[in-house]
Amino acid sequence: MDLTLTDEEREIRDWVRTFVTKELMPLEPQVLERERDGKRGVTLDEVEALQDKARQSGFFGIQTPEAYGGMGLGAVMNALLEVELGRTFVPFKFGGDADNILFEANDEQKDAYLRPTIEGTRRSCFAITEPGAGSDARNIRTSAVRDGDEWVINGEKTFITGGDVADFTMVFAVTDKEKGADGGVTCFLVDREAGWTSTEIPTMGEWGPASLSFQDVRVPHSSILGEEGRGFELAMRWIGKGRYLLPARALGSCERLVEMAMEQAKNRVTFGEPIAERQAIQWMIADSAVEIEALRWLVLSAAWQVDHGADSRQAQSMAKLAGGVHANQIVDRVLQIHGGMGYTRELPIERWYRELRLLRIYEGTDEIQRRTIARNLLSGHASVRGHLG
Repeated sequence: MDLTLTDEEREIRDWVRTFVTKELMPLEPQVLERERDGKRGVTLDEVEALQDKARQSGFFGIQTPEAYGGMGLGAVMNALLEVELGRTFVPFKFGGDADNILFEANDEQKDAYLRPTIEGTRRSCFAITEPGAGSDARNIRTSAVRDGDEWVINGEKTFITGGDVADFTMVFAVTDKEKGADGGVTCFLVDREAGWTSTEIPTMGEWGPASLSFQDVRVPHSSILGEEGRGFELAMRWIGKGRYLLPARALGSCERLVEMAMEQAKNRVTFGEPIAERQAIQWMIADSAVEIEALRWLVLSAAWQVDHGADSRQAQSMAKLAGGVHANQIVDRVLQIHGGMGYTRELPIERWYRELRLLRIYEGTDEIQRRTIARNLLSGHASVRGHLG
């Protein structure tokens, strides 16, 4: 793998690094203060204003194909930019993106859903998880029954990211019980005006998922995304769209946290000398540095495989697993190095502590990643010698 950046790629990475430093990090005290008062750290209007500022410099649709007005950057560059964004806890992503499965829409649906989502005039959410179907996505119970030229949807979805602000959803429902997940699940594009409702779910972190309720929600047959009965394939494509990006953002957080820990270790004096002179502290920093570097190469290896059209599922599962485990170990060490101050809400460490804990649960739990990794190895679909054989 040659991961040497071109001059253009380096300029892109450096621009994002500067944007994070000058535009996002100064907002951190404000974000912490608002969140302590139970408010949203950054309002949707403020995020859009930041996105507009980035767009003026050409940063719009990082992953979106150029044919749709985006930058169409590759996986490695996307991973590197996520690392930079991860160095702050200010919630932000560049505008101009849409869920990957929305590109499967027909021309009419693209005009109604895809293009407005890219432009930011519409907001979507992906609804497959249910109270009884989390990691076991094949166990969904939400149903859609054909009634003439319409479908009637009934069921509940839970832990849906963006569900409380979305004006339409990509909801997955069983349309043929006999066929099960393989041929019996369909994805529907459903406007909020059709009648589904949402309720925000309070969490220990700042992630604000929602539960969605569908009670006799009627949609036309033309609202099917893709093909009838092929929804589970779309769902798996959405879930696997970029698991390497989650640990990439966590990687940036870990870099910033360890920098904070080193600064604290140099300045905090006990028994006449900085705690940086204590072997216990040095080992915490050393272990964290090794884990950061290992995670960096797991993330970049997965991204490189995506860019080269290789089967990256094993690499992405490894990166996702390592990201969750190592990020939680690192933030715990950083809090320990800061002592009592690290446990207070005066510093952002406890906030990162809560935020990074989510990485071990959503988009595939640690247990699911281990299951995937082990099954791939035991079945012969992957080798402990890696993708190079």
